[in-house]
Amino acid sequence: QVQLVESGGGLVQAGGSLRLSCAASGMSFSNYFMGWFRQAPGKERTFVTAIDWSGGGILYSDSVKGRFTISRDNAKNTVYLQMNSLKPEDTAVYYCAAGRGFRLPTMRSEEYPHWGQGTQVTVSS
Repeated sequence: QVQLVESGGGLVQAGGSLRLSCAASGMSFSNYFMGWFRQAPGKERTFVTAIDWSGGGILYSDSVKGRFTISRDNAKNTVYLQMNSLKPEDTAVYYCAAGRGFRLPTMRSEEYPHWGQGTQVTVSS
């Protein structure tokens, strides 16, 4: 079955950087668009960024545009999230998600049937 495993979370000071990874297994990785979502304490899960199967189509939420970069390595079945200039409001559990199809990525969480367990990112002020 499809398995997504996130790693790379942790505690960082404001202005710092982190790189999250999401390793996929049990799927033909290059057939999927991939997304990152996050959920802050007491809040709903929200879209962060997504990338299509080829890496050529990318979406970012306005809150992270210019600071975060999504990328993927289809040979390694892995998607990455480089997070720079981190702010305390970026504190959340970050989830990797996979949606099947050769199509543009989407912000709609319901179009991602597969999810990882999440990794905590904490940004101190």
